[in-house]
Amino acid sequence: MELFEQSIHDLHQMLKKRQVSSLEITKALLARIEDTDAAINAFITVTGEQALLDAAAADQRIAAGDCAALTGIPVALKDIFLTKGVRTTCASRMLENFIAPYDATAWARMKGQGAVLLGKLNQDEFAMGSSCENSAFGPTRNPWNREHIPGGSSGGSAAAIAAQQAVATLGTDTGGSIRQPASHCGCVGLKPTYGRVSRYGVIAYASSLDQVGPVTRDVADAALLLGAIAGHDPKDSTSVDCPVPDYTAGFQNGIKGLKVGLPKEYFIEGLDADVQKTMDQAIARFRQLGAEFVEVSLPHTNYAVATYYLIATAEASSNLARYEGVRFGHRAEDTAGLMDLMMQSRAEGFGTEVKRRIMLGTYALSSGYYDAYYLKAQKVRTLIQRDFIDAFAKVDLLLTPVAPTPAFKIGEKSSDPLQMYLSDIFTIPVNLAGICGISVPAGMSGSGLPIGLQLLGRPFGEETILQAAYCFEQATEWHRAKAAI
Repeated sequence: MELFEQSIHDLHQMLKKRQVSSLEITKALLARIEDTDAAINAFITVTGEQALLDAAAADQRIAAGDCAALTGIPVALKDIFLTKGVRTTCASRMLENFIAPYDATAWARMKGQGAVLLGKLNQDEFAMGSSCENSAFGPTRNPWNREHIPGGSSGGSAAAIAAQQAVATLGTDTGGSIRQPASHCGCVGLKPTYGRVSRYGVIAYASSLDQVGPVTRDVADAALLLGAIAGHDPKDSTSVDCPVPDYTAGFQNGIKGLKVGLPKEYFIEGLDADVQKTMDQAIARFRQLGAEFVEVSLPHTNYAVATYYLIATAEASSNLARYEGVRFGHRAEDTAGLMDLMMQSRAEGFGTEVKRRIMLGTYALSSGYYDAYYLKAQKVRTLIQRDFIDAFAKVDLLLTPVAPTPAFKIGEKSSDPLQMYLSDIFTIPVNLAGICGISVPAGMSGSGLPIGLQLLGRPFGEETILQAAYCFEQATEWHRAKAAI
């Protein structure tokens, strides 16, 4: 097996035993990026020279006997994480030349362990999208079939794993933006509980929904990476101060007797036949492993998409008001006064989808409409949260599809925003409720595209969903499949 195909946990053992150096691994991955990224477009920025210097420093650290889980491991970050001295664009012309003055906490924690940064990854602009087509730097393509989308908004994070361009990546998940691309690209994507991982230094889209999480080759890597980035951060007021467990500790316990809920609202007519078949096979495998199934109801699921696109766009309208062409970011030229400067800078700097969501959110917050839209959406959000609380009173976790269909073709839904928004119908409720969820490879469509399985857990129930995901993964071969590029 090539170095660029290895997992975090395998490379960690090889580095500890001095069977390989971080410099060798990093060179192999940089060569892989050079060979494949023209076809995939997963990277916006490659930090090759700095990566080699950091790999050499990691090798010195290992030689001195200091080898943490991520020491010497080459990773890449969604281009929404601030990285000191490295361009951070959020895939937008607005921030095309922005150099971050400090590191995001999640990256600082990885860096503190000696991880090596390969570069910054493509995404939907300001994380607004489900396909990674809304990028000022062009769309990312699915390594399994380059005519298809990789999912979004963390499309570059998932595509880079599927194309074996990085050992692990970080993404963000506001309405499914880690889990959906992980499903479409055949990798593992974990959305932790809201507050489990610091959002400090992550460019904000919707502050009550955004959450940082890992995209990896397998479940063990997701557990290791979550352990490295989780924990309280006083710089983030939404960060929860509770202990970080060893997320791999329960892997060998199995799932016999685990109660798994099947929400009837997620197994609906119109679900793609390949997705339904994959879910049926996954449920059968969980039964073989000793899990017990219970049908549950999440009755307010049908309101989730509408609720999300009121709350998220309202928060986006507020968060993106800071990009006005004065303090930082794109500034229009030849303008007539301050107001014209702000209007032209925003018109030139933001893409179509970002403008659409800002306008939706501004309308929802406007005088006379706040109570009718935004306030009502917050009340429905509470009902959705209660649905999950009631369900978890009966079961240990929930099993659902990640998306209604496998990855669709590039351009297929670009002219119909509503159809694009509906592709997140099974992931959005998780963010509204603030709970944790993971996507694990579970099957393939008839046309050879990956299909993921979603496991949902209680708040701070990452140990349970990781344990169940690991047992399923070990009983199947889907995580071993590789895209041919």
